[in-house]
Amino acid sequence: MNLYEYMGKEIFRKYGIPVPDGYVIENVGELKKFEYPVAIKSQILSGKRGKAGGIKFAKNAEDLKTYSEQLLNSTINNLTVKKLLIERMLNIKKELYLSITLDRATKQPVIILSADGGMEIESVPEENIHKIYIDPMVGYSDYIAREALSYLPIENRKQFSSLLESLYKAFVGEDALLTEINPLVIDGENNIIAGDSKVIIDDNALYRHKDYMITDPDKTELENEAATKSFTFIEMDGDIGVIANGAGLTMATMDALTLHKLKPRNFLDLGGTDNIEIVEDAFSFVMRARPKLIFVNIFGGVTKADTVANGIVSSKKKFDIKQQIVVRLSGVHEEEGQKILLESGIKAFNNMTDAVKELSKIQGVE
Repeated sequence: MNLYEYMGKEIFRKYGIPVPDGYVIENVGELKKFEYPVAIKSQILSGKRGKAGGIKFAKNAEDLKTYSEQLLNSTINNLTVKKLLIERMLNIKKELYLSITLDRATKQPVIILSADGGMEIESVPEENIHKIYIDPMVGYSDYIAREALSYLPIENRKQFSSLLESLYKAFVGEDALLTEINPLVIDGENNIIAGDSKVIIDDNALYRHKDYMITDPDKTELENEAATKSFTFIEMDGDIGVIANGAGLTMATMDALTLHKLKPRNFLDLGGTDNIEIVEDAFSFVMRARPKLIFVNIFGGVTKADTVANGIVSSKKKFDIKQQIVVRLSGVHEEEGQKILLESGIKAFNNMTDAVKELSKIQGVE
């Protein structure tokens, strides 16, 4: 899960990483007396905000009010601005780049740094980007900071060493996939400050970080609520509720329906589960989307076919489902699953094509 900049900076504060003084508003009535000049930063989950006009600078209270009114509820990079971060402007002497992410090839955290930070980080030559790998069995050690400092023009070595160690602690402690500071600012007094933040929390660890659940203003209420259950759920404008397992199969289901001139009401990836309650949760979101017909497309592996079948049967009773349910069920425990459905009056198919043809027949679009 991507966090907004202000949320990333709250994490940085928690771990002792210096960030500019600032506060968040959702309407201009929340503006406070503050030391000027200030930066007004749109809180959207998108890069290149500055180039898109999502960051403005105010020299006085009048500018602050005017620019805040312009930015709030505006559209930046196709995203609606619902919050602004008002921050004290930094006296920037130098901008660097620093991040920690997970290198999937080596299966270990890697520190990425460059003496050339800021808005054009993507265009920095590869030879100016440096990587330091951290053995997860050993963890962070002081020599890592010494190696990092060999690449960076930093005078305040003690503060940087402390900051880098804190950033690693935040990366591990918050179950992050990325903790990024760009720019890492050196100000006129040689203080080192996180000018921006980008933090991505591992979705699989969100159950340990309930405070980070965010409401995306560009998602529907159901989509935001489904995200708290770790479902990938997207509402669409059709009439067939869809539950499938795995992003690939769910997308293939969308394609198959569209190919047969059928319109999905939603995209819901059940994921890998062997839990009836999770199947019921999935049905709860699909039913609230008010579909006319329901299609469950499961290829059993981690997700056992009989578990899904029991989940379908219990959901039908629990939510008093009147809509017709068409099921494609194959894979692990396929025979048991189909028997469970058959005993409950629900017909299941072995392959997706036959199931989609059944949907076409019901919808009258053969």
